[in-house]
Amino acid sequence: MSQTVETAEPGAEEQPEPVRRGSARRRVAVLAGVVVAGAAVVAAAAVPGSDAGIEATGLSAVRAYENLDRTHIQGDVTYPHSPPVGGLHDPKWLECGVYSAQVREENVVHDLEHGTVLITYEPGLDDDGIATLAALLPDNGILSPWPEQGAPVKVTVWGRQLDLTGPEDPRLPLFIEAFGHGETAPEPFASCAGGLDDPDGTGDRYGDGSVQA
Repeated sequence: MSQTVETAEPGAEEQPEPVRRGSARRRVAVLAGVVVAGAAVVAAAAVPGSDAGIEATGLSAVRAYENLDRTHIQGDVTYPHSPPVGGLHDPKWLECGVYSAQVREENVVHDLEHGTVLITYEPGLDDDGIATLAALLPDNGILSPWPEQGAPVKVTVWGRQLDLTGPEDPRLPLFIEAFGHGETAPEPFASCAGGLDDPDGTGDRYGDGSVQA
């Protein structure tokens, strides 16, 4: 099955009307209005999870996806994005933490529904780079390699995704500050704690048939 989503690009900020000549009183009033408007833009940019003011925070490249299906299903799903940003998913989610192998898509999408931050990187990243990403990973977060994802590093929450140039990209902590508290998730306070602790979502952590849930 596949889930199709629509992309909504962040809009450009409205520009204030040009100030025209007039009386001294009118100029003072216009100046006050500009100051108030500017303060409003700064406030919007400072509100975590607010799409307003994203341009000012350096997050204009964040892609937004709305109306994602939350249905729990058994079996595999073909997602239109890599990593997925939401949609149909497995009833079981994965435990928070750092994984050395790619996590199963259907399980990690359930984590995204819980407000989890997913940071992924292309295989081949050196140990220092992985350590840098791990240090930035929130408690409610999952770090995983992800082959052929189209960018050196990606950060994803439910319905939002950003391509990054690498572990040192300064937009990574900005994204986590703006969207890393579950703002876009349907179940923001569920967390990834208590999930399956193996990357393939079977619960068979030791490969001997034992289930670790």
